[in-house]
Amino acid sequence: MFPEMFRSLKESVFKAFKLMDWDLKKHQSIDCFCSGTTAVTLVKKGFDLVVGNLGDSRAVLGMRDDENNLIAEQLTIDLNPNLPRESARIKKCNGRVFALQDEPDVTRVWLPNSDSPGLAMARAFGDFCLKNYGLISVPEVTYRRLTVKDEFIILATDGIWDVLSNKEAVDIVFSAPTRATAARALVASAV
Repeated sequence: MFPEMFRSLKESVFKAFKLMDWDLKKHQSIDCFCSGTTAVTLVKKGFDLVVGNLGDSRAVLGMRDDENNLIAEQLTIDLNPNLPRESARIKKCNGRVFALQDEPDVTRVWLPNSDSPGLAMARAFGDFCLKNYGLISVPEVTYRRLTVKDEFIILATDGIWDVLSNKEAVDIVFSAPTRATAARALVASAV
């Protein structure tokens, strides 16, 4: 549920993502026709948290359960083409959605008459070659009220999540000696 007082913030996140995509397209020195990126952002105001997600970046909360054990709670959904609502939108726009035989677990977005570019996400900044075929830069925006049991949030791309589980990532960050070394420890573990 999204509290009424944060609806304007939700709209601001939508506008910021739209503007970012538009600015990227205008930037002459960046070739973003067949390349792009994902994003996950958060805005924290007191105990209120608004998260915007685009693509397969992810926000994961490290928190304590009722027995004070450290657990991981995924705050975002990886917006990949294998999700029924994402796939339906892409197909409605004449994009194709399928996995290659040598990568049966990686569903990708393809142009209508070409086996390219094979994008493994359903939403992204850039990748303008697919924007007329269902790829969008509209974030999924969610709200969460933080509690005293919440410890930290990890914002990372699929480079982390493809090789580490949410719980593994939370354990690595929690075990880091300082906040400054937590990100390095997470990346080193993923590598």
